[in-house]
Amino acid sequence: MANNQLEIYNSNTGEKEKFIPIESGFVGMYVCGPTVYNYVHLGNCRTFISFDVVYRYLLLLGYKVRLVRNITDVGHLESDADTGEDKITKKAKLEKLEPMEIVQKFTIDFHEVMKQFNNLPPSIEPTATGHLIEQIDLISKIISNGYAYESKGSVYFDVSKYNETYDYGGLSGRKIDELMSNTRDLDGQDEKRNPLDFALWKKASPEHLMKWSSPWSIGFPGWHLECSAMSSKYLGETFDIHGGGMDLKFPHHECEIAQGTSAHDKNPVKYWMHANMLTLNGKKMSKSLDNSILPNELFSGNNKHFSKAYHPMVVRFFMMQAHYRSTLDFTEEALNAAEKGYKKLFESLNTIDNVQLSENSSENIDEIIQSFYAAMNDDFNAPILVANIFNAVRFINLVKDGKANISSSDRDKLKKAIISFTSDVLGILPILDSKSDKVDDLMNVIIDLRTEARNNKDWKTADRIRDGLKNAGIQIKDNKDGKASWSNS
Repeated sequence: MANNQLEIYNSNTGEKEKFIPIESGFVGMYVCGPTVYNYVHLGNCRTFISFDVVYRYLLLLGYKVRLVRNITDVGHLESDADTGEDKITKKAKLEKLEPMEIVQKFTIDFHEVMKQFNNLPPSIEPTATGHLIEQIDLISKIISNGYAYESKGSVYFDVSKYNETYDYGGLSGRKIDELMSNTRDLDGQDEKRNPLDFALWKKASPEHLMKWSSPWSIGFPGWHLECSAMSSKYLGETFDIHGGGMDLKFPHHECEIAQGTSAHDKNPVKYWMHANMLTLNGKKMSKSLDNSILPNELFSGNNKHFSKAYHPMVVRFFMMQAHYRSTLDFTEEALNAAEKGYKKLFESLNTIDNVQLSENSSENIDEIIQSFYAAMNDDFNAPILVANIFNAVRFINLVKDGKANISSSDRDKLKKAIISFTSDVLGILPILDSKSDKVDDLMNVIIDLRTEARNNKDWKTADRIRDGLKNAGIQIKDNKDGKASWSNS
């Protein structure tokens, strides 16, 4: 159970490495947060949940952890590069609102969804617009070190100059010559010395809504720069862990490394971690492909992909079924299996208090508990942890059936460990809401009465039942098979 047994897969080296923090007993951790121009999507949630588990386990090991997760509220352009409109500005124009109204609306949504998923809040949640001074200072330092240049009021990072000393593309395995050959001409390209150069500061056009004064122009910071400025401010020039989605590895994280290294002459991050993507029914989640779903649509059942609603704790438990570096496919069959497993897990915790106790235990309880640590020490392997917890559940059931023995002290030790790793590490809590067995039975009676009214074409009664339940916070969903289901709205 020693702390130094933890190994982390470092995306920068492509290997699992023993985790040794820069400062003993302390961990500095940065996770790229959302760009708050729309409702947070399920794929983003998976990333934030994955790093919440990392955060939780480090806390269990006794580390003092400073988790910084930013809010991007400016500078993230449609192209994820240096061209196009600011995503927040575009949304503000569509909804005829101030950009900061958009930021506020979707930041609140993000926090509410994270709370439903039982994510711990970060230690610090900085915003890009709140750290413009730090960003301007960082740009000035990169310019003075010879790795950036001003052009027509914008400032660009000089990738070729950087690559003379360092390795641009090392994190993502890209070669600069190949990147150069694949670069296409873009608007504003004439401002750059090299097509690969990326913006640290962009001069704003007159119609641009979000802009500030700088030594170079009235403009706004580059998206990549924001994370470098905020992470270094709160975690130092070099810190332990940087996390984010796999889609951010290039160019976002590659640019962060270049910015930090050129400013401070050292790699800003010791361990890079990347969470993989979600798919939906075997296909990439995409709005353009009409194959996407928002968390609240999954929780309420108001979607075309699933026939019923799923509680946030069931969804979180389902996300633990795959390692954070593996893809995870959302299907109804898989969610239903996770729901059954979730119920089985918490039923066993109720059972353990009532089993017959013996003087000795049939199993080595310390070995069972050690297997929990072993799973998490292996690059935070949540699915193996879940499997090992279910091994403990099977043992509890054997004790219940009189086929195995457990002592009082071992029972208490095992229960504490299961609760600790389930609730404190995986963040899975028991569902404590109104949907008890009795409420289920009552709702089934009400749904049967509404179905009978609909079959008799008594639409007035059917609508009255539906509207009355809606006013009580209960939503009825008519499914394709003619059956109805309910959920807390």
